[in-house]
Amino acid sequence: MSNQQKTIFGIDLGTTYSCISYIDQHGNAVIIPNKEHQLTTPSVVLFEGKQRIVGEEAKNSALLSPEAVVEMVKRHMGEANWRFLYEGREYAPEEISSYILRKLVADAEEALSAPVQDVVITCPAYFGIAQREATVRAGEIAGLTVHEIINEPTAAAITYGLQSEENQVVLVYDLGGGTFDITIIEIKGSKISVIATGGDHTLGGRNWDEAIVGYLAQQWQAETSSLEDPTDSPETLQDLWLKAERAKRSLTARKSTKVVVTHNGKTVKVMLTRDKFDELTAGLLDRTTLFTKMTMDEARKRGYTNFDLVLLVGGSTRMPQISARLERELGLALRIFEPDEAVARGAAMYGQKLLLNQHLLKERQAVPAGAAATEQAMNAKQAHLEIARALGLPDEAVEKLASTEITNVTSHSFGVIVTIDFQTSREREVAENLVLVNDPLPAFRMHTYGTLEADQEIVELRIIENGQESEIVELEEFQELEELGKIILPLPPGLPANAPIEVTFELDRQGILHVTGREPKSGATSDATFEARGGITAEEVQEAKARSSKITIL
Repeated sequence: MSNQQKTIFGIDLGTTYSCISYIDQHGNAVIIPNKEHQLTTPSVVLFEGKQRIVGEEAKNSALLSPEAVVEMVKRHMGEANWRFLYEGREYAPEEISSYILRKLVADAEEALSAPVQDVVITCPAYFGIAQREATVRAGEIAGLTVHEIINEPTAAAITYGLQSEENQVVLVYDLGGGTFDITIIEIKGSKISVIATGGDHTLGGRNWDEAIVGYLAQQWQAETSSLEDPTDSPETLQDLWLKAERAKRSLTARKSTKVVVTHNGKTVKVMLTRDKFDELTAGLLDRTTLFTKMTMDEARKRGYTNFDLVLLVGGSTRMPQISARLERELGLALRIFEPDEAVARGAAMYGQKLLLNQHLLKERQAVPAGAAATEQAMNAKQAHLEIARALGLPDEAVEKLASTEITNVTSHSFGVIVTIDFQTSREREVAENLVLVNDPLPAFRMHTYGTLEADQEIVELRIIENGQESEIVELEEFQELEELGKIILPLPPGLPANAPIEVTFELDRQGILHVTGREPKSGATSDATFEARGGITAEEVQEAKARSSKITIL
C-alpha cells in the first residue's frame, strides 16, 4: 500500500473561540496549540491595512479600534446581506472566517512542521444549507480542502463514544460562546446515532456577558446619578464587554467579584455576586432548558424514553448555574466533558475515519467478488494492518475507527409549495414537507403530485427550507420559511388536469439537498442541487481568494 495522505485535521470554528486537532502517531486526537501556546484561539479579527490579526491581540485591541475589529462573525454565516466595511471595501462572513481558519492552520503547520490541507470543519447542529455552504466556502477561501461539515454535538459524541464501552443514550448539551445546541445521541456498540437535535444560533455565553454589561452600565448610572448611558460610547462598551467576560469567569470559582466601571472620567466599583448574576441570566438559562425538554420530547416520539447522561460541552457550561439547573430539572447524571476540546477532537477522529474509509474501499475493490466469507474477513484484517502501517497508527486505533458507524439527522425540514383544497373556498398554497426535522441522513423521499390545469405547459417547483415538524405548513402562520430556489419542469402538450408529477428529494449526509421533478408519460425531468442561497457566489469566492493571497495573517 502506498503511503498516501495521512491526516484530515478537525477544526472547531467557534463563535468566540476556535481550535484545531489531529490524530497523532499513537492514535490519539490532540489539540494543536497556537503560536501563543494556547489550545484555543479567540475568533476575533483585527483589520490593520494589509494585515489581519487574529486571536488574543485582536480581542484586546477591540477597545482601541472597535471599528476595525470583527467578533461573533459565525452568527452571520449564510446571511446574504451582512457585510463588514473596512477602508471602503465590504467583507462577507465567509471571507472573515477564512482569516480565522488561516490563523489556525498556520500555527498548526509551524507546530507540526508539516502542511495542513485537508480538514473537517464543525458547525452547530441546526445550521441550515446556507450556513453550512458558507462554512465550506470559508474553508475554500482559506485554501483548504473541506471534506465534510460535521455537527458540533455529533463531533463531541464521537470523542466520548470512542472512549466509552457502554451502551447509552446521552444528551449533548453544548453551550458555547455564541451558540447553543442540544442533541440526543444513542451509543450502541460501535454505532453512534443522532436521534434528535435542537438549538439556537443566537444564544450563547456572549448573551450572559451582555446581561452583565447592562447591569454594570445601570449601576454606573445609579451611582453617578447620570442619565448618560455608558454603552453609547464604543470605547466604554468594549471595555465593559471585556470586564463582563472576566467577571463571568471569576464567578465560576467565586461567590462574588468586583468590577471597576470607568466612563467619562467617573469611576464606580460594582460588586457582582453569583446570585445576582444568576438572577440576571435566569431567562437565558430558561431558554436552554426549554430547548432541551423539547428535544427530549422529539426523542420520545421516536421511541427513546430513557436517558442515561448529560454531556456538558462548550466553555459556557462551566458556569455553576448550568449544572445546578439541569440536575434539578432533568434528574440525570452530568459530566463536564472536555468543554473546549471535545468538538475539535471529534472532528479529527471523524476526518481520520473518512480517510480510513477511502483506504478500505480501495482494499475491498481488490478482493475478488466470489471470495469466501473467511477469505474476505482475512483480507479485511490484513487491510486494517496495512492501513495502520501506512498511516503510522496503532492497529487497535484503526480497528475501532473503522468499525464505528455514525448516523446523523437533518436539523431542518424541506418541502415544496403546493395547492390544496383545489377549487373550493379553502383553496390555498401551503408548504408540504417531504423531509422532516430529525429525519435520519441520508434521506430519500418521493411523492406524486398532480397538475392544476389541462394542457399545463410547465410545473414550477418552489423548494422550501423551514424548522417546522409538521408535513403541512400554512404559509401565513410561519414567517421563517426560506425559499431555496425553483425548478421549472416543461410539460408535453395534451396532459389532462391532475396529470402525475413525481417529485424526489435526496438529502445527503452534509444536509445538501438534490431535488428532481419528473413527468412520467414523457420522461421529462428537471433537477437542481440546493446549496447556499443569497451567499457569496463562486466568482466572489475566487475574488476573495485572490485578495487573501495578498493579506498577511498574524
